[in-house]
Amino acid sequence: MSSRELGVDEHIVIKTLVMEDEAKRPMLVLMHGDRDVSTRNLARQAGKKTIVPCAPDVAQKHTGYLVGGTSPFGTRKAMPVFMERTIADLDRIYINGGRRGFLIALAPADLVRALSPTLVDAAQ
Repeated sequence: MSSRELGVDEHIVIKTLVMEDEAKRPMLVLMHGDRDVSTRNLARQAGKKTIVPCAPDVAQKHTGYLVGGTSPFGTRKAMPVFMERTIADLDRIYINGGRRGFLIALAPADLVRALSPTLVDAAQ
Protein backbone atom coordinates (compact mmCIF):
# COMPACT_ATOMS: atom_id res chain seq x y z
CA MET A 1 0.00 0.00 0.00
CA SER A 2 1.12 3.57 -0.65
CA SER A 3 1.04 4.52 3.04
CA ARG A 4 3.78 1.97 3.77
CA GLU A 5 5.91 3.26 0.89
CA LEU A 6 5.52 6.84 2.12
CA GLY A 7 5.89 5.93 5.78
CA VAL A 8 2.59 7.61 6.71
CA ASP A 9 -0.56 6.47 8.47
CA GLU A 10 -3.08 4.85 6.11
CA HIS A 11 -5.73 7.12 7.65
CA ILE A 12 -4.29 10.20 5.89
CA VAL A 13 -4.00 8.51 2.48
CA ILE A 14 -7.35 9.35 0.89
CA LYS A 15 -8.93 7.02 -1.65
CA THR A 16 -11.02 8.32 -4.54
CA LEU A 17 -13.93 6.00 -5.24
CA VAL A 18 -16.30 6.23 -8.21
CA MET A 19 -19.85 5.28 -7.32
CA GLU A 20 -23.29 5.67 -8.87
CA ASP A 21 -26.83 6.13 -7.66
CA GLU A 22 -29.96 4.23 -8.65
CA ALA A 23 -30.24 6.27 -11.88
CA LYS A 24 -26.60 5.39 -12.79
CA ARG A 25 -25.50 9.00 -12.11
CA PRO A 26 -21.82 8.95 -11.12
CA MET A 27 -20.23 10.57 -8.09
CA LEU A 28 -16.83 10.65 -6.41
CA VAL A 29 -16.43 9.60 -2.79
CA LEU A 30 -13.30 10.54 -0.83
CA MET A 31 -12.59 8.25 2.10
CA HIS A 32 -9.77 7.55 4.57
CA GLY A 33 -7.52 4.73 3.36
CA ASP A 34 -8.22 2.65 6.47
CA ARG A 35 -12.02 2.97 6.30
CA ASP A 36 -14.78 1.60 4.08
CA VAL A 37 -17.82 3.49 2.83
CA SER A 38 -21.24 2.67 4.24
CA THR A 39 -23.20 3.03 1.01
CA ARG A 40 -26.44 2.95 2.99
CA ASN A 41 -25.39 5.96 5.12
CA LEU A 42 -24.01 7.75 2.07
CA ALA A 43 -27.24 7.22 0.10
CA ARG A 44 -29.32 8.55 2.99
CA GLN A 45 -27.16 11.68 3.35
CA ALA A 46 -27.05 12.24 -0.43
CA GLY A 47 -30.82 11.90 -0.75
CA LYS A 48 -30.55 8.81 -2.97
CA LYS A 49 -32.29 5.43 -2.82
CA THR A 50 -29.09 3.45 -3.37
CA ILE A 51 -25.43 4.04 -4.09
CA VAL A 52 -23.09 1.33 -5.35
CA PRO A 53 -19.49 1.24 -6.59
CA CYS A 54 -19.10 1.58 -10.36
CA ALA A 55 -17.66 -1.28 -12.38
CA PRO A 56 -14.01 -0.51 -13.25
CA ASP A 57 -14.75 0.11 -16.97
CA VAL A 58 -17.63 2.45 -16.08
CA ALA A 59 -15.47 4.31 -13.55
CA GLN A 60 -12.77 4.78 -16.18
CA LYS A 61 -15.35 6.07 -18.69
CA HIS A 62 -16.60 8.67 -16.19
CA THR A 63 -13.21 9.84 -14.92
CA GLY A 64 -10.72 9.14 -17.70
CA TYR A 65 -8.48 7.45 -15.11
CA LEU A 66 -7.53 3.81 -14.75
CA VAL A 67 -8.85 2.23 -11.55
CA GLY A 68 -6.12 2.46 -8.93
CA GLY A 69 -5.02 5.80 -10.35
CA THR A 70 -8.26 7.75 -9.97
CA SER A 71 -7.83 11.36 -8.94
CA PRO A 72 -10.66 13.68 -7.94
CA PHE A 73 -8.99 16.41 -10.01
CA GLY A 74 -9.40 16.77 -13.76
CA THR A 75 -12.02 14.10 -14.32
CA ARG A 76 -13.41 13.63 -17.80
CA LYS A 77 -16.85 14.78 -16.68
CA ALA A 78 -17.90 16.92 -13.76
CA MET A 79 -19.64 14.98 -11.01
CA PRO A 80 -20.61 15.58 -7.40
CA VAL A 81 -17.93 14.92 -4.79
CA PHE A 82 -18.74 13.55 -1.34
CA MET A 83 -15.99 13.63 1.28
CA GLU A 84 -15.86 11.97 4.68
CA ARG A 85 -16.21 14.87 7.12
CA THR A 86 -13.22 13.92 9.29
CA ILE A 87 -10.81 14.31 6.36
CA ALA A 88 -11.22 18.09 6.74
CA ASP A 89 -9.84 17.83 10.30
CA LEU A 90 -6.44 16.50 9.20
CA ASP A 91 -3.34 18.69 8.82
CA ARG A 92 -2.16 17.06 5.60
CA ILE A 93 -3.50 14.36 3.31
CA TYR A 94 -2.13 12.28 0.45
CA ILE A 95 -4.41 11.73 -2.54
CA ASN A 96 -4.00 10.24 -5.99
CA GLY A 97 -2.60 12.61 -8.58
CA GLY A 98 -3.86 10.70 -11.63
CA ARG A 99 -1.58 7.68 -11.97
CA ARG A 100 -1.16 4.51 -9.98
CA GLY A 101 1.43 5.17 -7.31
CA PHE A 102 1.45 8.95 -7.84
CA LEU A 103 0.23 10.63 -4.66
CA ILE A 104 0.21 14.34 -3.93
CA ALA A 105 0.30 15.88 -0.46
CA LEU A 106 -1.89 18.84 0.36
CA ALA A 107 -3.89 20.49 3.11
CA PRO A 108 -7.51 19.35 3.20
CA ALA A 109 -8.58 23.03 3.04
CA ASP A 110 -7.03 23.21 -0.44
CA LEU A 111 -8.95 20.10 -1.50
CA VAL A 112 -12.18 21.62 -0.19
CA ARG A 113 -11.47 24.89 -1.98
CA ALA A 114 -10.78 23.14 -5.29
CA LEU A 115 -13.60 20.56 -5.25
CA SER A 116 -16.35 22.00 -2.99
CA PRO A 117 -17.28 18.53 -1.73
CA THR A 118 -20.38 17.68 0.25
CA LEU A 119 -19.21 16.57 3.71
CA VAL A 120 -20.71 13.29 4.90
CA ASP A 121 -20.46 10.79 7.74
CA ALA A 122 -20.23 7.51 5.85
CA ALA A 123 -17.11 5.79 7.21
CA GLN A 124 -17.28 2.31 8.67
